[in-house]
Amino acid sequence: MELRHLRYFVAVAETGSLTVAAERRLHTSQPSLSRQIRDLEDEVGAELFSRSARGVELTAAGKAFLDHARLALTQVDAATEAARRAARPAKPVFALGFLTGQEMTWLPRAMQVLRDELPNIDVTVSSHYSPDLADSLARGKLDLAFLRAEPGFDLDYRVVSREKLVVLMPSDHRLTQRTSIRPEDFAGETFIMASNKARVLHEVIEQYLREHGVSVTSTHGVDNLAMAMSLVASTRGLALMPEYANNLLPWSVVSRPLEGDTPTVDLVVGYSRANTSPVLKLFLSKAEELVF
Repeated sequence: MELRHLRYFVAVAETGSLTVAAERRLHTSQPSLSRQIRDLEDEVGAELFSRSARGVELTAAGKAFLDHARLALTQVDAATEAARRAARPAKPVFALGFLTGQEMTWLPRAMQVLRDELPNIDVTVSSHYSPDLADSLARGKLDLAFLRAEPGFDLDYRVVSREKLVVLMPSDHRLTQRTSIRPEDFAGETFIMASNKARVLHEVIEQYLREHGVSVTSTHGVDNLAMAMSLVASTRGLALMPEYANNLLPWSVVSRPLEGDTPTVDLVVGYSRANTSPVLKLFLSKAEELVF
């Protein structure tokens, strides 16, 4: 069994299609991919996928194999990254990640925490969706990230902020006349929901709507603020998003606070407990300086 077999298997499992996995993820031919999957199944000794006209689905054996395959690939990536870092010059690199849009608030604070070490280290900065940041932390590609507390990763999290949710709407929407929005105001409106990829935010919004007995029909799922604002403007819908969205609003979108008890979503710093970086250890010892 080779690593490519695991990568091919995970790609097919995540896309649910041999054709899509071959063309969009792996850039190989579908017949070649099918042969690789059959070879893997022969070596495992069990069928990993059931095939039908609708595509492929994981069998019970495939579901059991998937988590282990992902873990194996994650560990290989982490080992590769550790080796690359060890081969670099003595000046260490500290890799910071940010939930897109949050770097405007938190990058200056993070650099302030590291101010005494900056002459001795190289700091790299990237921004991504929260699940992608968690994955990069687990794979050793990032040392620390500002993200949501994503479940399913072997990471430690420390809360640095609890952000209220606000209502995004078109700048000429009838509800802009209100100073705050009530739960019942969502009734009958097009609602733009955070997608399952943004699952932490999705769960907070679902719980809020459920607690207030509000039923919405969501025709669009978004996993980032840029997509949310674009759909708010184009579909004339409403969206619940963290209040840092106020830093990024275009002229066509405005926000209003929620009336009454407002739901919040935690922003955390996340890191892998297996990361032995002395710069990470120093950063965490001064983490209380982030909140002021």
